[in-house]
Amino acid sequence: MNNRLLELTDGDLLELPDARGTTLKVTRGTLWVTQQDDRRDIVLGAGDTWTVEAPGRTVGEARGAAHVVVIGNGFVDANVRSRRIRWQDRLASWIARTADRHLRRAWVPHV
Repeated sequence: MNNRLLELTDGDLLELPDARGTTLKVTRGTLWVTQQDDRRDIVLGAGDTWTVEAPGRTVGEARGAAHVVVIGNGFVDANVRSRRIRWQDRLASWIARTADRHLRRAWVPHV
């Protein structure tokens, strides 16, 4: 069977580039789904199953920890992107901002 279990954390994005006919089954948590050129949002909770109806890009966002089974041809191209910011990236950003503030000061040598 063509399926894949994805474990998502809060804020992770599930991207399906062209998955019309692919089924999403949420076994844990909540997934907020949006299809390309569709103004509706679909919210799936644990136990819910939904099939992608439209061609084009479909994106799901995990609300809290979620487990999603992708069933059908779309499982091959399913991509998960983490929206979490790693502590190393936060530290690097803080250092860059701090250094920038200090370098912008107009230093005048003491004579």
